[in-house]
Amino acid sequence: MDGLLDEPRPGTSRKLSDKDVERVLALTLESTPADATHWSTRSLAKKAGLSRASIHRIWRAFSLAPHRSETFKLSKDPLFIDKVRDIVGLYLAPPDRALVLRVDEKSQIQALDRTAPLLPMRPGQIERRTHDYARHGITSLFAALDTKTGKVIGQTQQRHRSEEFRRFLDTIEANVPADLDVHLILDNYGTHKAALIRNWMAKRHRFHLHFTPTSASWLNLVERWFAALTEKQLRRGVHRSTKELKEAITAFINNHNKDPKPFVWHKTADQILNSVARFCMRTLETGH
Repeated sequence: MDGLLDEPRPGTSRKLSDKDVERVLALTLESTPADATHWSTRSLAKKAGLSRASIHRIWRAFSLAPHRSETFKLSKDPLFIDKVRDIVGLYLAPPDRALVLRVDEKSQIQALDRTAPLLPMRPGQIERRTHDYARHGITSLFAALDTKTGKVIGQTQQRHRSEEFRRFLDTIEANVPADLDVHLILDNYGTHKAALIRNWMAKRHRFHLHFTPTSASWLNLVERWFAALTEKQLRRGVHRSTKELKEAITAFINNHNKDPKPFVWHKTADQILNSVARFCMRTLETGH
């Protein structure tokens, strides 16, 4: 055992002491510079008397990123717990002989055309487009995402009032077999609760509405499908008229429905509520 010794290793010995690391962490987490809202490696290096590389290594070791900031929103719905359990229950254990649809509208979709032709991608150069654009009208998309299959029922409308939503409900009714109940997961937009919609629902007992908590649109998975539509079709698309825009949206829906893949929900209601409770405690501990 006396012969088991370390051989000399390459590299220089550590120059930062534990006190240096502790001082950098304290400055990062407990203070701000006089002329800014957050530290940069340059400003903190000057304050701490260290190099920018040392500050960067410490931040990376402790997963600190003062230059980044994210947003959050906590629901204040008094029925938050009940609504979470209701909707998550539909995701994890949908009722028999019923169809669960996540429904929402993506409004004010703009038909945008660039002021100059796109410069296509080529070796050594990414695609380029002008920063400005010309508007050619807007449209709204109503969509219903099938929880089980991932298929989408979509319909474009010029506006997104209760009249248009009622017409979309007619489309859903025509596409769902008459022997199945229909559970619709919706947000709290006023269009979904108008008298016209309530009267329509009163005549169709197989339709059941489930509203997400206020400020909790993340519970409605059709929002994730809207994000895919924006990323794959709308953000970089060029549409010279609302007609072209509607055709592009319809083509995207048709291609999606050829090989749909459902979004799988994993977290239980208890896991979600426990996570929200921990986050609430963290916000209370900040003292703000």
